[in-house]
Amino acid sequence: MKTYHVYILASLSGTLYIGVTNDLQRRISEHRLELVDDFSKKYGCKKLVYYEDYSDINQAINREKYLKGKKRLFKVSLIKMVNPTWKDLSDEWT
Repeated sequence: MKTYHVYILASLSGTLYIGVTNDLQRRISEHRLELVDDFSKKYGCKKLVYYEDYSDINQAINREKYLKGKKRLFKVSLIKMVNPTWKDLSDEWT
């Protein structure tokens, strides 16, 4: 079964980027290497601070849209609930 991920990246200055992917490790690598010319590259969002897993792409897309529509305070609270120190969760992959 395919898994889809909604994720939040942070920059050193605290800017947040929200995305959805079916391959989280590949996508984070693309962000880090600046292979994607988008918001995350422009603002230096490379640190994975939060993610959720879904088995249905529509649920993942809906969640991404929901999070993007929320205020920053909501997103920060969500991150702090599961990652209070804002460590880079992708560091565990190496």
